[in-house]
Amino acid sequence: MATKADDVFSLTKEEVLGGMTGRIYIPKIISQGPAKEWIERRRLTIRPWANFVDQKRFTRPKNLAEMCTRLVKNVEHFQSNYVFVFLGLIIYCVVTSPMLLVALAVFFGACYIVHLRASQSRLVLFGRELSPAHQYAVSGAIAFPFFWLAGAGSAVFWVLGATLVTIGGHAGFHELELVDGDELQMEAV
Repeated sequence: MATKADDVFSLTKEEVLGGMTGRIYIPKIISQGPAKEWIERRRLTIRPWANFVDQKRFTRPKNLAEMCTRLVKNVEHFQSNYVFVFLGLIIYCVVTSPMLLVALAVFFGACYIVHLRASQSRLVLFGRELSPAHQYAVSGAIAFPFFWLAGAGSAVFWVLGATLVTIGGHAGFHELELVDGDELQMEAV
Protein backbone atom coordinates (compact mmCIF):
# COMPACT_ATOMS: atom_id res chain seq x y z
CA MET A 1 0.00 0.00 0.00
CA ALA A 2 1.12 3.54 -0.68
CA THR A 3 1.94 5.72 2.28
CA LYS A 4 0.56 9.20 2.79
CA ALA A 5 3.86 10.68 1.60
CA ASP A 6 3.52 8.83 -1.73
CA ASP A 7 -0.15 9.67 -2.21
CA VAL A 8 -0.69 12.72 -4.42
CA PHE A 9 -4.41 12.95 -3.69
CA SER A 10 -4.40 12.85 0.13
CA LEU A 11 -2.78 16.15 1.02
CA THR A 12 -3.84 18.43 3.84
CA LYS A 13 -5.09 21.93 3.23
CA GLU A 14 -1.79 23.36 4.50
CA GLU A 15 0.17 21.15 2.08
CA VAL A 16 -2.01 22.22 -0.84
CA LEU A 17 -1.99 25.90 0.03
CA GLY A 18 1.70 25.88 0.91
CA GLY A 19 0.98 26.92 4.49
CA MET A 20 -0.19 30.31 3.11
CA THR A 21 3.47 31.36 2.96
CA GLY A 22 3.38 32.19 -0.71
CA ARG A 23 4.80 28.86 -1.86
CA ILE A 24 3.37 27.37 -5.00
CA TYR A 25 1.74 23.94 -4.76
CA ILE A 26 3.49 21.36 -6.90
CA PRO A 27 2.14 17.80 -6.76
CA LYS A 28 4.54 15.40 -5.07
CA ILE A 29 4.69 13.22 -8.16
CA ILE A 30 6.24 16.17 -10.05
CA SER A 31 8.36 17.49 -7.18
CA GLN A 32 10.40 14.28 -6.94
CA GLY A 33 12.52 12.16 -9.25
CA PRO A 34 13.05 12.44 -12.99
CA ALA A 35 10.15 14.85 -13.57
CA LYS A 36 11.65 17.34 -11.12
CA GLU A 37 15.07 17.05 -12.76
CA TRP A 38 13.59 17.55 -16.25
CA ILE A 39 11.56 20.60 -15.18
CA GLU A 40 14.57 22.08 -13.41
CA ARG A 41 16.75 21.61 -16.52
CA ARG A 42 14.10 23.28 -18.70
CA ARG A 43 13.81 26.18 -16.25
CA LEU A 44 17.56 26.72 -16.11
CA THR A 45 18.03 26.62 -19.88
CA ILE A 46 15.31 29.09 -20.86
CA ARG A 47 16.83 31.78 -23.05
CA PRO A 48 15.75 35.40 -22.47
CA TRP A 49 12.34 35.98 -24.02
CA ALA A 50 13.46 39.41 -25.28
CA ASN A 51 16.05 37.70 -27.51
CA PHE A 52 13.53 35.03 -28.47
CA VAL A 53 10.98 37.51 -29.86
CA ASP A 54 13.31 40.33 -30.99
CA GLN A 55 11.94 41.34 -34.41
CA LYS A 56 15.28 42.74 -35.53
CA ARG A 57 16.77 39.25 -35.38
CA PHE A 58 14.39 37.80 -37.99
CA THR A 59 15.78 37.78 -41.54
CA ARG A 60 15.24 35.76 -44.66
CA PRO A 61 17.87 33.04 -45.08
CA LYS A 62 20.03 33.31 -48.21
CA ASN A 63 19.49 29.71 -49.29
CA LEU A 64 18.09 26.37 -48.15
CA ALA A 65 21.38 25.28 -46.57
CA GLU A 66 21.42 28.35 -44.32
CA MET A 67 17.79 27.74 -43.37
CA CYS A 68 18.55 24.14 -42.41
CA THR A 69 21.53 25.29 -40.35
CA ARG A 70 19.36 27.87 -38.60
CA LEU A 71 16.68 25.26 -37.89
CA VAL A 72 19.10 22.84 -36.26
CA LYS A 73 21.06 25.41 -34.23
CA ASN A 74 18.02 27.44 -33.12
CA VAL A 75 16.13 24.32 -32.01
CA GLU A 76 19.15 23.38 -29.88
CA HIS A 77 19.59 26.93 -28.58
CA PHE A 78 15.93 27.75 -27.82
CA GLN A 79 14.79 24.23 -26.90
CA SER A 80 13.29 25.18 -23.52
CA ASN A 81 11.52 28.21 -24.99
CA TYR A 82 9.99 25.96 -27.64
CA VAL A 83 8.74 23.58 -24.93
CA PHE A 84 6.86 26.50 -23.36
CA VAL A 85 5.45 27.51 -26.77
CA PHE A 86 4.21 23.92 -27.20
CA LEU A 87 2.63 23.88 -23.73
CA GLY A 88 1.00 27.24 -24.41
CA LEU A 89 -0.56 25.90 -27.61
CA ILE A 90 -1.89 22.86 -25.72
CA ILE A 91 -3.43 25.09 -23.04
CA TYR A 92 -4.95 27.36 -25.70
CA CYS A 93 -6.46 24.37 -27.51
CA VAL A 94 -7.97 22.88 -24.34
CA VAL A 95 -9.31 26.17 -22.97
CA THR A 96 -10.98 27.14 -26.26
CA SER A 97 -12.76 23.80 -26.59
CA PRO A 98 -15.44 23.41 -23.90
CA MET A 99 -16.30 19.86 -24.93
CA LEU A 100 -12.65 18.85 -24.63
CA LEU A 101 -12.63 20.34 -21.13
CA VAL A 102 -15.67 18.19 -20.28
CA ALA A 103 -13.99 15.08 -21.71
CA LEU A 104 -10.84 15.73 -19.68
CA ALA A 105 -12.92 16.33 -16.56
CA VAL A 106 -14.76 13.01 -17.09
CA PHE A 107 -11.49 11.15 -17.61
CA PHE A 108 -9.65 12.65 -14.64
CA GLY A 109 -12.77 12.33 -12.47
CA ALA A 110 -13.03 8.64 -13.30
CA CYS A 111 -9.32 8.18 -12.55
CA TYR A 112 -9.74 9.96 -9.22
CA ILE A 113 -12.68 7.70 -8.31
CA VAL A 114 -10.60 4.63 -9.24
CA HIS A 115 -7.77 5.94 -7.08
CA LEU A 116 -10.07 6.46 -4.08
CA ARG A 117 -11.77 3.11 -4.56
CA ALA A 118 -8.51 1.21 -4.98
CA SER A 119 -7.20 2.54 -1.66
CA GLN A 120 -10.40 1.57 0.21
CA SER A 121 -11.60 -1.72 -1.28
CA ARG A 122 -11.20 -4.05 -4.21
CA LEU A 123 -13.54 -3.97 -7.20
CA VAL A 124 -15.10 -7.30 -8.19
CA LEU A 125 -16.88 -7.45 -11.54
CA PHE A 126 -18.54 -10.65 -12.82
CA GLY A 127 -16.79 -12.65 -10.11
CA ARG A 128 -13.31 -11.43 -11.06
CA GLU A 129 -11.26 -8.91 -9.15
CA LEU A 130 -10.10 -5.99 -11.30
CA SER A 131 -6.63 -4.62 -10.68
CA PRO A 132 -6.17 -0.83 -10.55
CA ALA A 133 -4.58 -0.95 -14.02
CA HIS A 134 -7.72 -2.59 -15.42
CA GLN A 135 -9.89 -0.07 -13.61
CA TYR A 136 -7.93 2.80 -15.21
CA ALA A 137 -8.43 1.10 -18.58
CA VAL A 138 -12.18 1.01 -17.94
CA SER A 139 -12.02 4.72 -17.02
CA GLY A 140 -10.36 5.39 -20.37
CA ALA A 141 -12.99 3.33 -22.17
CA ILE A 142 -15.75 5.31 -20.44
CA ALA A 143 -14.10 8.63 -21.37
CA PHE A 144 -13.31 7.61 -24.98
CA PRO A 145 -16.75 8.56 -26.39
CA PHE A 146 -16.42 11.99 -24.79
CA PHE A 147 -12.99 12.46 -26.35
CA TRP A 148 -14.42 11.29 -29.70
CA LEU A 149 -17.29 13.78 -29.52
CA ALA A 150 -14.93 16.57 -28.42
CA GLY A 151 -12.69 16.00 -31.42
CA ALA A 152 -9.60 15.18 -29.38
CA GLY A 153 -7.91 13.63 -32.42
CA SER A 154 -8.24 16.79 -34.45
CA ALA A 155 -7.10 18.83 -31.44
CA VAL A 156 -3.94 16.73 -31.21
CA PHE A 157 -3.18 17.22 -34.90
CA TRP A 158 -3.97 20.94 -34.66
CA VAL A 159 -1.52 21.34 -31.76
CA LEU A 160 1.17 19.36 -33.61
CA GLY A 161 0.65 21.35 -36.82
CA ALA A 162 0.57 24.71 -35.06
CA THR A 163 3.69 23.77 -33.13
CA LEU A 164 5.60 22.72 -36.25
CA VAL A 165 4.61 25.90 -38.12
CA THR A 166 5.34 28.22 -35.19
CA ILE A 167 8.60 26.65 -34.07
CA GLY A 168 9.76 25.89 -37.62
CA GLY A 169 9.05 29.44 -38.71
CA HIS A 170 10.83 30.91 -35.72
CA ALA A 171 13.84 28.61 -35.97
CA GLY A 172 14.16 29.06 -39.72
CA PHE A 173 13.97 32.84 -39.81
CA HIS A 174 15.66 33.79 -36.51
CA GLU A 175 19.32 34.69 -36.95
CA LEU A 176 21.75 32.44 -35.16
CA GLU A 177 22.80 33.45 -31.67
CA LEU A 178 26.53 33.73 -31.10
CA VAL A 179 27.54 31.37 -28.33
CA ASP A 180 30.85 31.57 -26.48
CA GLY A 181 33.44 29.87 -28.64
CA ASP A 182 31.52 30.49 -31.87
CA GLU A 183 33.31 33.75 -32.58
CA LEU A 184 35.57 33.98 -35.58
CA GLN A 185 38.98 32.51 -34.80
CA MET A 186 41.86 34.31 -36.51
CA GLU A 187 44.92 32.29 -37.43
CA ALA A 188 48.40 33.63 -37.98
CA VAL A 189 49.57 33.54 -41.61
